[in-house]
Amino acid sequence: MENGVYMHGRWEMGQGAPFANTCPATGDVAWHGHAASDTQVAAATAAARDAFPDWARTSLDARITILKAYADALRARETQIAEAISRDMGKVLWESKGEAATMVGKVGVSIDAQAERAGHKVQDAPFGSMQLTHRPHGVMAVLGPFNFPGHLPNGHIVPALLAGNTCVFKPSELAPSVAAMMVAAFEDAGLPAGCLNVVHGGQAVGAALVGGDIDGLLFTGSARTGTHFHKLFGGRPEIILALEMGGNNPLIVWDPADVEAAADIAAQSAFFTTGQRCSCARRLIVPDTEFGHAVIDAIAARIDALAIGAWTDEEPFMGPLVSEAAAIGAVEFHDALVAGGGAPIRKLHRLDRGGGFVSAGLIDVTDTVDLPDEELFGPLLQVIRVPDFGLGVARANDTRFGLSGGLVCDEDARWTEVQATLRAGILNRNRPTAGASGAMPFGGPGLSGNHRPSAYYAADYCAWPQASQVSGTAQRLKAIGFPS
Repeated sequence: MENGVYMHGRWEMGQGAPFANTCPATGDVAWHGHAASDTQVAAATAAARDAFPDWARTSLDARITILKAYADALRARETQIAEAISRDMGKVLWESKGEAATMVGKVGVSIDAQAERAGHKVQDAPFGSMQLTHRPHGVMAVLGPFNFPGHLPNGHIVPALLAGNTCVFKPSELAPSVAAMMVAAFEDAGLPAGCLNVVHGGQAVGAALVGGDIDGLLFTGSARTGTHFHKLFGGRPEIILALEMGGNNPLIVWDPADVEAAADIAAQSAFFTTGQRCSCARRLIVPDTEFGHAVIDAIAARIDALAIGAWTDEEPFMGPLVSEAAAIGAVEFHDALVAGGGAPIRKLHRLDRGGGFVSAGLIDVTDTVDLPDEELFGPLLQVIRVPDFGLGVARANDTRFGLSGGLVCDEDARWTEVQATLRAGILNRNRPTAGASGAMPFGGPGLSGNHRPSAYYAADYCAWPQASQVSGTAQRLKAIGFPS
């Protein structure tokens, strides 16, 4: 594809540097084109600015009609979208199909969330009424990640448009293809020109967009990049920031009745999407007992049987990492843990298929010196053995992050304790940490975000509340010192 910029309802060639994206599973070129220039980024932002007043004044019912038509247009493209996601970043096809379906479902969820959290309310008062309504911010910059290149930016764009904002979307340069399909679906739905604009490119394009004339930044990505944005906008409270920045997520497994079920939950928590979900479990906390060792052995057995393959293969569980560079980085992270005293149970290593392919890893870091509190975006589960449950909870909380966590345990009292003390915005019991519902908020404290959870709560950061006292006529007011 040779188009780098979408604005004013049409595509045009990017005037920046050429770039290409290669599928980490097959080595095929999945996308090629030119990045947007700084001038084009500014023009796309200006197009969103010009479109904002009319779109903000468009009735909510009319916006809902367009977004429902967008959902229908996405549904007609589900197969195409899924294949584009897999071709871009290597995700196995059954997962990409699920992502495409989630994009469709996001519209209905967003409509429900807007009505509940950012709707219009009227309450009778002696003078007339008190009214609550919500107003859009303006132009929202949306930076998309590579791991869910359709679902996650869609989860910002849909509620933003529903609220009356306009958007400039920069897809990840590692997974750019789905953006054109989203644009086509919006065109079919009748979204006015300028309401959604797209600029392709890498870090320089993102910097130009974030540094431009925007009213909000909606970001999903690393803590390093997110904290950079937080500092960049320090002292500018007029810019709304919604930052979702991942986690170093703990999963506590403590004496459930079924070791095999516990191992299933742990393996799925750690290795879904090749570990490239921000809610994946990174740290497994188990008792230093016969039970704990049995869980570790059962997870190792699952790693040995794990089906790894390209999205074109027959239903693998795990595909490659997003790039060869990511695979090299994952191995380096694993080896650094070993150098610090970690004991590999199943070594994370590159596979002979090349590209982004790595094995799933399991490493005991109980005795590791200076264990890094970092998120490795890959299929590596770090085991921490502890002598008692209280210390296990303390180790789970020993992180700067707070996105997700989990407890596998049959005892209700332990769940009550964990629910009251573990700092995690997504906290599951006897379910994988990577399982989250779009009908619930998605986010967490610490370095995992800036208290602007997404998913169902995206309605909160896409509009600001306006409270009014309303009387149909001006009335004389009684007050001491006023003339009667």
